[in-house]
Amino acid sequence: MSTPEQQAREQIDRQLTACGWVVQDRAALNLYASRGVAVREFPLETGYADYLLFVDGRAVGVVEAKKAGTTLSGVAEQAARYTTGLPENIPHVTLPLPFQYESTGLETYFRDNRDPHPRSRRVFAFHRPETLAEWAVGAGWVVGAGLRPAPCASS
Repeated sequence: MSTPEQQAREQIDRQLTACGWVVQDRAALNLYASRGVAVREFPLETGYADYLLFVDGRAVGVVEAKKAGTTLSGVAEQAARYTTGLPENIPHVTLPLPFQYESTGLETYFRDNRDPHPRSRRVFAFHRPETLAEWAVGAGWVVGAGLRPAPCASS
């Protein structure tokens, strides 16, 4: 029987996959397996990110996974630490990494750290790799910048 933490990660794996991410273990790392690659248990200078998100071979964000029932508002600062602890040899868009998620598999919060006053906001799904690729070079998810495309909802 799996633990609540394992159940949350299994749910997050399914959600990431449904949104176009290829989920990998670090031992099987292939940053070019897909446009978007989510690598489990990635070692950073500030701890282990539950998932490190890569788009087009460059790190763009992290996902901090917690068991169902965890209050995610207190998890945002932990996830933010992971956006700054990337080893020098890992390709990335910018530091700190611009995007972070906190998720239990039942609820998910998203933060764009480039926002002048970043805070986590609830989203219905993880964003697609192509959306984060666009945001990484553009304005991103900034308060007051107008509506953005739905995360991984089908059109």
